[in-house]
Amino acid sequence: MYEMPRPELVEQIYTLVCQIPHGMVSSYGDVAQIIGDGLDGRAVGVALGALPAALQNRVPWQRVVSQSGAISTRGLQQRALLEAEGVAFDAEDRIIMARHRWAGLAAAACTVHSWQPLPPRAASEQLSLF
Repeated sequence: MYEMPRPELVEQIYTLVCQIPHGMVSSYGDVAQIIGDGLDGRAVGVALGALPAALQNRVPWQRVVSQSGAISTRGLQQRALLEAEGVAFDAEDRIIMARHRWAGLAAAACTVHSWQPLPPRAASEQLSLF
């Protein structure tokens, strides 16, 4: 069993997840990479899995998925919430990450929280319109 991150990291996870825009998703690993401080994707998953009921409607937990676009074990609820935001799934029931993956916060916004911006994505990771 993976243990819960320190309380200050849990708070940072929830704060960052609230920054993911409507209709976009981020991976557990991307959230961990932005926050840093030894955090990894599993710890992000543990923190979101323990989201208090009072925060369930304020922290958009459904916007954090696996790097491959797979959704969590709360799949039906998560998928319904994402589809309501316009997030598209492929034939294998995975989110089309090239279309919906959030690029992360701008460097200036990261500085406010002492976070790290995500590195630019390779062109092959982005959906081309042409």
